[in-house]
Amino acid sequence: MNKKLTDKLVVGFIYAILIITAILVLYPVYFILIGSLNPGDSLFATKLIPEALSLDHYRYLFEETKYLTWYKNTFKIAFFNMVISTFLVVTAAYAFSRFRFPGRKQGLMAMLVLQMFPSFMGMIAIYILLLQIGLLDNHWGLILVYAGGSIPFGAWLVKGYFDGLPRSLEEAAKMDGASHTTIFFKIMMPLSKPILVFIAVNNFIGPWMDFIFARLILRSNDNKTLAVGLFEFVTGRTSTQFTTFAAGAVLVAVPITILFLLFQKYIVEGLTAGANKG
Repeated sequence: MNKKLTDKLVVGFIYAILIITAILVLYPVYFILIGSLNPGDSLFATKLIPEALSLDHYRYLFEETKYLTWYKNTFKIAFFNMVISTFLVVTAAYAFSRFRFPGRKQGLMAMLVLQMFPSFMGMIAIYILLLQIGLLDNHWGLILVYAGGSIPFGAWLVKGYFDGLPRSLEEAAKMDGASHTTIFFKIMMPLSKPILVFIAVNNFIGPWMDFIFARLILRSNDNKTLAVGLFEFVTGRTSTQFTTFAAGAVLVAVPITILFLLFQKYIVEGLTAGANKG
């Protein structure tokens, strides 16, 4: 009898923790969503159960600002960064996993050390470099910065996954006359779908949410990303459009939410497999 009571208390305690955690996570989301539908510009006046809802802030975004342009810019940067970064990460990881060459251990150690330092430590160097090659205030300059910065973490993660794949498959393919390119695209890639999806989604989300480098590199209003454009709604003495900012933030979250819902299974598998293997 005491054991049953103890089990029920434990289960009740676990459910209580889960409920509290869910409230803490969902409350800010609900507050921003309701704030975007409240009339006025102040979030402090937002009511959790409003008397009336309004779509004026969403109309203002599309009709009075360059929100659509910022959205297109962000999607362009995120998409091309996803493609380029995933290719660079996967090829680098395959080379470090399957080939032995001079400087291999030093290269792996260098990538490991680079992960210890925050990326914004190189802001001045990146700014000067892009200025010298004429890619300042250019989307491709920002894409190259993101693509290069994603290699250390991604390559280590994917290398761990590749190390766990049996080499016997490659050896059998080589006996049949397959080249390294054929093995890479027809054997390694199909077997690595979970980690590839995780890397691709991660490389898409990074630029979508980034503010620091976008603010540093992009200057003109037509080239701005969502993070930079929305930030201007709530900065300065005269910029107090907090509810408009909330409306923009809600729309920013839509693609990310869809990606997680579609690829949740692969994201979890890729993260755990990359962390455990190797």
